[in-house]
Amino acid sequence: MQLPERREDKLAQLRDRSPWDVLIIGGGASGLGAAVDAAARGYRTLLVEARDFASGTSMCSTKLIHGGVRYLRQGDIAMVRHALQERALLLRNAPHLVHPLSFIIPAWNTVDRLMYTAGLKLYDLLAAQDSLENSRSLNRQDVMAALPGLNSAGLCGGVQYWDGQFDDARLAITLMRTAGNLGATCLNYLSLIRLRKTDGCITGAVLLDAETYEQYEVEARVVINATGVHADRVRRLDDTTTPPLLTPSQGIHLVFDADFLPGQQALMIPKTEDGRVMFAIPWQGKVLLGTTDTARPDLLQLDDPEPLAEEIDFLLRTAAGVLSRPPTRADIRSAFAGLRPLIHPDHDDRKNTAALSREHAILVSDSGLVSIAGGKWTTYRLMAEQVVDRARDVGALPAANSPTRTLALHGNPGGPSNDPYGTDAPLLAELPGHDQPLHPDLPYTEAMVRFAIHYEQARTIEDILARRTRALFLDAAAADACIQRIARIVLEEMNPPADQLAEMIDRARAAVQRFRLGL
Repeated sequence: MQLPERREDKLAQLRDRSPWDVLIIGGGASGLGAAVDAAARGYRTLLVEARDFASGTSMCSTKLIHGGVRYLRQGDIAMVRHALQERALLLRNAPHLVHPLSFIIPAWNTVDRLMYTAGLKLYDLLAAQDSLENSRSLNRQDVMAALPGLNSAGLCGGVQYWDGQFDDARLAITLMRTAGNLGATCLNYLSLIRLRKTDGCITGAVLLDAETYEQYEVEARVVINATGVHADRVRRLDDTTTPPLLTPSQGIHLVFDADFLPGQQALMIPKTEDGRVMFAIPWQGKVLLGTTDTARPDLLQLDDPEPLAEEIDFLLRTAAGVLSRPPTRADIRSAFAGLRPLIHPDHDDRKNTAALSREHAILVSDSGLVSIAGGKWTTYRLMAEQVVDRARDVGALPAANSPTRTLALHGNPGGPSNDPYGTDAPLLAELPGHDQPLHPDLPYTEAMVRFAIHYEQARTIEDILARRTRALFLDAAAADACIQRIARIVLEEMNPPADQLAEMIDRARAAVQRFRLGL
């Protein structure tokens, strides 16, 4: 396999001023999905991200590809059905990244047990031929066998059902690789300075390279705003009077050692004091606990939200009520927060809204800026198809339909696999350090660092700790211990100036402190 284009070669494409069909601002799930879709249709596509790919909300999910059991309670059948269909497509198109996972909902009274059983049977019916496995009612002994870490006091039984699990940042990097394979140019650390207009219509943008501070003027037939929680910021670059579309909500997750919930079954608690469900999920040898729902309009200007003390206390308190061994702050290996770009409840710009749901919206401004906001990882592909459909019409691009329903993502081995590198695994094994672990408590090697630099556009130590590996999410203290070792490899492979490397180290240490906040 040849090395992907170097960053310098990609930047050269911006200097030649050749027009792009589609310019996508934002390198999270929505933007990367749109880049894959647009490139797959044959459009000349450029995606730029101000920081690293998936460095915001898209790396902080609950790591689930799911239909949304909680939406059944709210009666949103159509949303659940669409999500279940997309779940099935992802299991086929990325079997090395998305896997079935069994969930147990415990019940402490017979009424709840019957209600959960009935609700999950409806979930099975909505999945239809896309069902992973039928749900089933469990007695008390079945639940305790499946979840040996559960507090059994008063337990009367439960229900088992199936959904999908994935690694969010790894899927994002895979989408970036897929888009590149299809001819798209994807660049991180390239931010939007302003939108270019001709006769009141958007015709491109001015971009700034965070590494060299060089500016680039690019021309595009259509611009897609896929900046997640920052979508309103870009919309105001287009029109300073535009009303807000989003109202952010923060969700946090805590990571513990696996012995708090032994086994390979996930726990779902459908009733908590803040109204959301709580999950305790086995993930990469740890247990992931989440999530919260805290209104955070104050964080729209921040890139790195942090868990609040009361959110951590809420999750610990809820877990203590259901686990036989209550976790404490001292047991937390890592804590992280993400902002949900929820659609503002008062938004009613129906005239310019091409698609609007409780999950996502697609809007077109008078000047032609196409914005997509909201949504979730499970439906990223459908959202991408819809927004590129709209961009095709706005930009008067050649007629082409989306082929992504059956598009195998980069690394797809053609069947289920436990190796997230898929068909790249042999290439990884050839790199120096494939047998040299970064840390005894982490499943990562020196070769993975080199692979991230050469094949996955990692530009900083934090990129490697947080998104090319998940070290920062699994164990912040262990990630901290890896910084100097990764810095040495970065120096060997990238040869950055001494001051730039020192800044990388400082930023990586600051990231570790965020993930250890309050612990």
